[in-house]
Amino acid sequence: MSGRSGTSGTSGTSGVSGRSGVSGTSGVSGEPTALLGPAEVRELAGALGVRPSKQRGQNFVIDANTVRRIVRAAAVDAGDTVLEIGPGLGSLTLALLSVADRVVAVEIDDTLAAALPATVAARLPERVDRFQLVHADALDVTELPGTPPAALVANLPYNVAVPVLLHLLATFPSLERGLVMVQSEVADRLCAPPGSKVYGVPSVKTAWYAEARRAGAIGRTVFWPAPRVDSGLVALARREPPSSTAGREEVFAVVDAAFAQRRKTLRAALAGWAGSPAAAEAACRAAGVDPAARGESLTVADYARLAEHRPPPPAG
Repeated sequence: MSGRSGTSGTSGTSGVSGRSGVSGTSGVSGEPTALLGPAEVRELAGALGVRPSKQRGQNFVIDANTVRRIVRAAAVDAGDTVLEIGPGLGSLTLALLSVADRVVAVEIDDTLAAALPATVAARLPERVDRFQLVHADALDVTELPGTPPAALVANLPYNVAVPVLLHLLATFPSLERGLVMVQSEVADRLCAPPGSKVYGVPSVKTAWYAEARRAGAIGRTVFWPAPRVDSGLVALARREPPSSTAGREEVFAVVDAAFAQRRKTLRAALAGWAGSPAAAEAACRAAGVDPAARGESLTVADYARLAEHRPPPPAG
């Protein structure tokens, strides 16, 4: 949960020294065991001089059972390269390293990024060669070191969760699946079906890349400091986009137009996109879509067909 996209405070349990109770992993083929508790999280943060930033919305997970739950829900395989966004202090990083082949973590915070490699080396030395840190804003990342990642695990910043997720899905087609923790309301929007009250731009654009489903709820008390909102887990499974002659940008343009005036019918909402209400109606009919419908009733495949029938701009 960060004000920008490379640091979330998801893990919040690593630090800089190899103290007792730190390794707490059962090996590559097992499940994380003795992870750090609330007192240790605060102690390690203090050793770094780290205080959760309100500006970046940092909220560190302090509950080991929640970390284990995230790792289980992520369904990471022993052969996977995992992309982690916002590793924070590193508890989830350490847990992922215990079950994955490699972890590439993207962190924007200078202090946290500087500390994390040493944390991994001190606390999980047998896996340090399987960890790589990218010090960057996740919204700016276009390439990663080593094997392309197959799985995404992230506690996404509330205010940029959707842009970050869509950027990563578009930029790294190797991502076959993912598990993201976001604000509960955002989770609902990402997973909403057509016709739902919360179905909107995030729902449609996510559906272009993947099937999204709710994978659980996360309460406020597992974080330090406790956020003002609840969180939700969203599981993602990559799928092929709808078969269409229209490209992603063309499809997303009609999605944006339809939901910019979501209370209006498509005939009215798409008038600017098509050039006129009449042209919008013609495009809808050509695509097999009711021009009297509203954007919230259309599937991503419907939007792809609409994009195929966008009228050409007037000559001159």
